[in-house]
Amino acid sequence: MRPNPPAIESFDFGDFYGEAVVSLGLHGSALEDEIRRLIDPAAATATVHWGRNYLYRAALDAPAGKIEVVVKQFRNQGLRARNLRRWRGSKAERSFRVARRFQAAGLPTPEALILVESAAADGPSFFISRHLDGVVEARYLLRAANQDRQEEAFPEVDFEAFLRASGELLRRVHNAGFFHRDLSIGNLLFAADPNAGDSDLDLYLVDLNRTRHQRRLSLSQRTRDLCRLALFVPAHRELFLVGYWGEGRVSWLRRAFYLAYHHGFHFRIAAKKRIRAALGRVRGWIMPRHAHAHIPAADPQASMRDRIVWDPLSDQPHQHAGKVQKLAVRSADAPDLLLHTATFLAAAPRIWRRYRRLKRNLYRRPVPWQGTGICLGPSQPDPQGLIAALDDLGVQNVLLRLCPWQDDHDADEELAGELKRRGYELAFALPQNRDLVRDPQRWRGKIEELAERFTPFGRHFQIGQAVNRSKWGVWRMPEYYRLVSIAAEVLRTYPGVEILGPAVIDFELHFTAAILNRSGMDWRFDAMASLLYVDRRGAPENPQASFDTVDKVILLQAIAETGRNCEPRSWITEFNWPLREGPHSPAGKKVSVDEAAQADYLARYLLLTLATGTVERAYWWQLVARGYGLIAPDDAGGPGVRRPSFHAFATLERQLRGHTFLRPLEAPPGSYLFLFRGEDGNERVAGWCNEGTRRVRLPRPAEAVFEIDGTPIPTPDGPDVEVLPSVRYFHLNG
Repeated sequence: MRPNPPAIESFDFGDFYGEAVVSLGLHGSALEDEIRRLIDPAAATATVHWGRNYLYRAALDAPAGKIEVVVKQFRNQGLRARNLRRWRGSKAERSFRVARRFQAAGLPTPEALILVESAAADGPSFFISRHLDGVVEARYLLRAANQDRQEEAFPEVDFEAFLRASGELLRRVHNAGFFHRDLSIGNLLFAADPNAGDSDLDLYLVDLNRTRHQRRLSLSQRTRDLCRLALFVPAHRELFLVGYWGEGRVSWLRRAFYLAYHHGFHFRIAAKKRIRAALGRVRGWIMPRHAHAHIPAADPQASMRDRIVWDPLSDQPHQHAGKVQKLAVRSADAPDLLLHTATFLAAAPRIWRRYRRLKRNLYRRPVPWQGTGICLGPSQPDPQGLIAALDDLGVQNVLLRLCPWQDDHDADEELAGELKRRGYELAFALPQNRDLVRDPQRWRGKIEELAERFTPFGRHFQIGQAVNRSKWGVWRMPEYYRLVSIAAEVLRTYPGVEILGPAVIDFELHFTAAILNRSGMDWRFDAMASLLYVDRRGAPENPQASFDTVDKVILLQAIAETGRNCEPRSWITEFNWPLREGPHSPAGKKVSVDEAAQADYLARYLLLTLATGTVERAYWWQLVARGYGLIAPDDAGGPGVRRPSFHAFATLERQLRGHTFLRPLEAPPGSYLFLFRGEDGNERVAGWCNEGTRRVRLPRPAEAVFEIDGTPIPTPDGPDVEVLPSVRYFHLNG
């Protein structure tokens, strides 16, 4: 007997309306509070998928206890999306309705729990379903099968049984009158159960918003669904078709239909990707990109310079102005840009001469290991948990970002005082926003307040943030010069205070060079601050414009040494590698990495930069944050799960604290061996390679070896050892 879908009730909160399953036990204001919490991506505990739509896991607080759910956020921006929503219902509504029909038909899909619609025509829609624990997208199994690695990648899965079971499931779906129309390898899920077999392999279908329900499906419609699965091995296709049609029922006509549709579909998909990429590049220049649904709209009366809002999930501003609009503003600022460019060109020859001299002298002197640092954002919850995490991390240099546009800094002052008492070396970043850039008197008042409150705890203040990015409020360099002049005038009244700048972000060092050589300035930086993200699309060893990480930090030092407005010192006050965690990631999907790569890149970046001796400090942004932090926050925003990057950072500090870098050792191309000596004369080597596994030779056999997370591993017999992309630490005999 087929189950009836659970009863539902409607709700309307004014700006949101929809339907929820009655059995959740949530009604009235309790239902509203829980729905509003769930549809805020800040409630995400993990990202499931990040693309045109955003899917994330969250915990629904029901009277009977927590329910793990998946929230799928659909955007309705653009004329086409709004019209489709008006005529056919939103994608969330269609997902909700079809999922309930699936349940009524006894077909496997996650249970539909809540539908949420925005009252605004272009507002987001949400479909909330029960999370299925232990399921895996079929894409990973099928990709492994196409490379003949399915037994290696999924030893617990009987692949032939999976193919037959998939065909049988789709036959049931089609016989029930459902035409899926989006049957990709990511929309078929299976339970990776070691005991799964022919009869008990659990399969599920998801992403039902395109599904049509009709009385009967034609052969063409059935085949259009079947051909979408990426089965490229003939034997696999045959097993799948046998599972669908039955033993001995795969006629030549059905097979011919399938092959024709299969080849045609995958050819069309490849062509569409190329066309979409080309159109996307053109559209990116003409139209402003659509913001994530959680980002507030800009004031419709705001000028093109002022279309900036704050994105709370990625801890940075969002620029609503499109490329064409920004180009119009830049064109109006052409005289200042020309002067800026001329200043850089005049300074370039002496910078280049200094760079070449510094590079020739690289690694000729020992460098004490002492410059690692960690950033903290403002108003951190759970300060005691934060301090405990800092103590375990082992880093002594902390940079606290103070946002001058905020009114309340009591929690920041309390945290700074406690860190100072515990012996941490504090520095402070003072970023700007557009309102402060436009109101110099307000900027002065905030700098006076922050200087009075925080100079007792630290003597280093970075003035400005990413001044080469308009979203941070600076369009013309004179605007930034005015901010620095005011801040320097205030901060110089405090004995021993040092100011840092200009905090240019990414590898755009011509901005840094022009600022540090602009004539007529009434201020001078005590150290140059850079937000050097190198190349977030890959490893820190990757070249960018022929400069790798080492080249870039040497070039930074050359700029500092030759700059008219700076002392010859260089700090890196921000770097990270963002994670694939949806709108929490500060730099977009294309430049995000997984947690293992983040840990590898962090350790390698710090080794490469600090070993040059040209960088005094290098700070990771930041300790606790979704999307890029060393620790994923808990539900209250405090320190939660420590990521692999946290353990990589802590191990780096434990292994090298009190040591001095001596020199790089000879190693095969793509491999790195850095030799360190401790205060007691012990020597150890940090070793890694860009990819794969490399065989290298140490000066002497190792008496102990530790992985990037501090795990000890068996000691090799002789000096020949293996290195990986994850840094290993070799303690040498003698």
